[in-house]
Amino acid sequence: MEYAFTLRYQLSADDSDPDTLVERLYEAGCHDATVGTGVVGRIAIAFDREAESAADAIVSALTDARRAMPTATLIEAAPDLVGLTDIADTVGMSRQNMRKLMLGHPASFPPPVHEGASSLWHLREVLLWMSGKGYEIEPSLMDVAAAAMQVNLARSAGNIVPAMERRMRKLVA
Repeated sequence: MEYAFTLRYQLSADDSDPDTLVERLYEAGCHDATVGTGVVGRIAIAFDREAESAADAIVSALTDARRAMPTATLIEAAPDLVGLTDIADTVGMSRQNMRKLMLGHPASFPPPVHEGASSLWHLREVLLWMSGKGYEIEPSLMDVAAAAMQVNLARSAGNIVPAMERRMRKLVA
């Protein structure tokens, strides 16, 4: 099955020549990707990768990207952290309809992971909720959202201080 996802990286200061990076990514196996280099010091790699599962697709892409850019730092795997407009675009509805769904179901709509002027949700959680409400969600989209979320959670978990992790485990389980 083919899975569509994006990996975003911060580049090291000594490894930011876009032409060289594109060439190295291709040589490392990223021939199924479109590379975006519009922001200095950053790179976005949009994949359409064949694999047995979304997790396999993302892990193989991460492996290929690491081989091509060993000093780059993963910022995020997408689609994962999304706003209402992103969710609406992904499922093919207007932002206004998505907002109505959120406001119309305050007790059951997934809480955002960041709330403010620009609230963010894990796409997988919203897709699961929508599926439970009878919306038809493409299985490959659900799978890639779940895998991207796991990559981002694992990346963030690497920053937890062990003592705090032990204390938090009791509170959030």
